[in-house]
Amino acid sequence: MNDRTNSERPKAKSLKPLRTLWPFITPYARTLIAAMTALLIASVAMLSMPVALRYLIDNGFLAQDPATVNRYFGWFLAAALVFSLFAALRYYLVTWLGERVVADIRNAVYARVIRMDPSFFEVTRTGEVLSRLTTDTTLVQSISGSGLSIALRSTLSLIGGLVMLILTSPQMATYTLAGIVVVVLPVIIVGRLIRKLSRQSQDRVADTSGLAGETLNAMQTVQSFTLEDLQIGRYAQAVTDSFRTAVRRIRMNAVLVALAFALVFCMLTLFLSAGSRAVQAGEMTGGQLGQFLMYAFFVGSSATALSSLWGEVQRAAGAMERLAELLAAEPVIRAPAHPESLTQRVQGRIRFDQVGFSYPSRPDTLAMDDFSLDVEAGDTVAIVGPSGAGKSTSFQLLLRFYDVDRGKILVDDADISNLDPRELRRQVGLVPQETVLFGESAMENIRYGRPEASDEEVRQAAVMAAADGFIRELPEGYETFLGERGTRLSGGQRQRIAIARAILKDPPILLLDEATSSLDAESERLVQAALEGLMQNRTTLVIAHRLATVKKVNRIVVMNHGKIEAVGTHQDLIRESELYAHLAELQFGTL
Repeated sequence: MNDRTNSERPKAKSLKPLRTLWPFITPYARTLIAAMTALLIASVAMLSMPVALRYLIDNGFLAQDPATVNRYFGWFLAAALVFSLFAALRYYLVTWLGERVVADIRNAVYARVIRMDPSFFEVTRTGEVLSRLTTDTTLVQSISGSGLSIALRSTLSLIGGLVMLILTSPQMATYTLAGIVVVVLPVIIVGRLIRKLSRQSQDRVADTSGLAGETLNAMQTVQSFTLEDLQIGRYAQAVTDSFRTAVRRIRMNAVLVALAFALVFCMLTLFLSAGSRAVQAGEMTGGQLGQFLMYAFFVGSSATALSSLWGEVQRAAGAMERLAELLAAEPVIRAPAHPESLTQRVQGRIRFDQVGFSYPSRPDTLAMDDFSLDVEAGDTVAIVGPSGAGKSTSFQLLLRFYDVDRGKILVDDADISNLDPRELRRQVGLVPQETVLFGESAMENIRYGRPEASDEEVRQAAVMAAADGFIRELPEGYETFLGERGTRLSGGQRQRIAIARAILKDPPILLLDEATSSLDAESERLVQAALEGLMQNRTTLVIAHRLATVKKVNRIVVMNHGKIEAVGTHQDLIRESELYAHLAELQFGTL
């Protein structure tokens, strides 16, 4: 599902992708049955109106009997009222069903995507996923709501009208069937072209969404490099490409509609001519001709409506195909059929046993190479090394965002590949290098660490993370909205929120990825004290560049090119490891 290879995606060659809608419809079978009942009653009422018209002409007008005329007018009016009432009910029920089904599809797609592992997002742009959640579901909504209503009504009118045409005049009904074939064949041929253009149009819209999403998420970078004009030009080009593709689709759809209308009205004109000659020859009455023409109008208008809807059905099929790709996507990292169970709170022993690993997007480059490390429960171990040494990779593997290619990782002697990833991650607290905050209040952002925590527990965690002071100074204190991605806070403040979140979770295993790297000297002192308290009685792995951090750990692991080069204390490594001494001189500024 790579956004960069849209042209390589399998094209929808039929309406089969719309079958994916059925599991979303079946939970609302009662609503569907009620809609079908209303549709049936409305259709019977509509199909009875031409019969009333026939008898009105033959038995009322021609006989010049006012009482008969009034009676048949009454029947005609009653049929029209019943049709109006149940047509409105059918429209409401079917449209409600369409809205409900699309809401469920959005929920299902989001629930599937949010459980995908990082390898999925290495080849899938977030903007494309958002496009599928919005643009594609809107297309499905149009066909599963009002479009489905029109399709059901027109199909039943078409079938019922044809049956009544045969009963009214078999000979002219034969002409009608031939005319329907003449109308339908061009619709099918042109519809295939529309389906192809619709898929291309949806892909172009996804391109614009992806480009906009990338730019808006890196606004400061764009502006700091004064790339506004460049990005505006790129986005304008993407929008132009999308527009041109859409125009080709619209043009083809217009041709389809014009062709359908022309063929239908030509067919009706021929019927009227043939019917008039039949009345003159005494082969049918004026009432029968009126009845036939009304049924022919029902058939013709239904065929026209279906032909107009066919283009939308094609687009919906393409959209549902794209949504079905997401619904069918399976995470590479998932729980085994019979996962092992961990204790409610693990002791925290960690063991990397000859681990080898390459990222799926870089299969020829070893990120971890024969990596072995034993960490006892309660130990604090720092991992240092140059960029690309594999430090963050060790965290991602321990959290089982990826599975190792060789070797194994154990927590309390349990191979994590045999565990449910969610159960494993409940035991681990992570403070990442790049803090992620959500568009919520300060209170709720900290509460992400333990959603069931009380307000007081949240405040205590903030106090321990040296975050309580600046939070209380915000306009609304803990209820202050922090902005998307926490843009209303400084880098150090965002980091302290992340630390408070980890404190609140109170995990037996703590992962600190340069947790104090964004703090000024005063904040670092406060947070370091909080972290020292937090690290008590729990296993802690620290990726650190700060001297204050590595001096106080039990062991320091020096990594380079995915391998362990040396292990020891700060003083030991200064003497024994040339790489560590070099890193200390460069990064710490002192030995």
